[in-house]
Amino acid sequence: MDRIRRQALQGRSVRYRRLVYFVAVAEELSFTRAAERLHMAQPPLSQQIALLEKEMDATLFDRSRRSVRLTAAGAALLPEARRLLTDPDDTTRLVRRIAQGSVGQLSVGFVPSAINGVLADVIRDFRAGHPDVEMTLRERAPDALIRALHDRSLDVAVLYLPIDEPELAHQRLASEELLLALPDHHRAAASSSVALTDLADEAFVLPERHDVPGLHAAIDAAFADAGVTPHVAQRGVWLMQTVLGLVAAGIGLAIVPASVAALNRAGVVLRRLEGAEQRVDLAVVWRPENSSAPLASMLATLPAPPDIAART
Repeated sequence: MDRIRRQALQGRSVRYRRLVYFVAVAEELSFTRAAERLHMAQPPLSQQIALLEKEMDATLFDRSRRSVRLTAAGAALLPEARRLLTDPDDTTRLVRRIAQGSVGQLSVGFVPSAINGVLADVIRDFRAGHPDVEMTLRERAPDALIRALHDRSLDVAVLYLPIDEPELAHQRLASEELLLALPDHHRAAASSSVALTDLADEAFVLPERHDVPGLHAAIDAAFADAGVTPHVAQRGVWLMQTVLGLVAAGIGLAIVPASVAALNRAGVVLRRLEGAEQRVDLAVVWRPENSSAPLASMLATLPAPPDIAART
């Protein structure tokens, strides 16, 4: 019994020291400075951190020649390690939960129109299944989302395809039909579907390519397929609430993703486009090297991409 007790105490002491080492590296963000602070050589410190990561089944630091960064697991562990150094067993259990994606942080960015559709369900379901994951939400333009993924200020982004980013991975979340938005008093509002060729003399509210490249490409293709060159009443508007507001005001018609039906804008009706085969794909985008366990959990729980039915 004494031998077992000594082994237990020895194991507790080892875990305690490794947590002290972890806190030092996390605060210094440098193995060299942390080793100096701890009055030890750097190789043994690196070895102890590696053993802590193995024991807790989680990568705590992103290491490169130029920098050391906390991973999502490491960032979640740091405040708890400071508080729980007197009880390493509790800390071990916590980090194992972090490694499983049950605890931690997840930063999600999205283009504004994405929240009108399936993304709202994804966020709700993930939060219900992972209540201890702190989710940060950011609404941004597509180019800002891509930059944020590259600079690691976002874990995942939701935006329209296509994207020309070979270093990023993506998974399609939804495929949306393109609909015609028109004022409820328009001559074509009584029809269930409208051909773009019948609207050749109409003015349109259109986005700029740099604002929403994927949606812009799909709208351009829809006009090209119909052999119609649109008259532009207003360009450079891409927030769907604003687009529908301009349609209601009689500024012009618009082609929009089907998910905007959720906005239920007064004075605007949505109609299918006859013969139109163009759709716009909404995708989840992330960095493949991102080792965030909450990100892995989110990706594992994504639904199969359903078509979004138009509601008119």
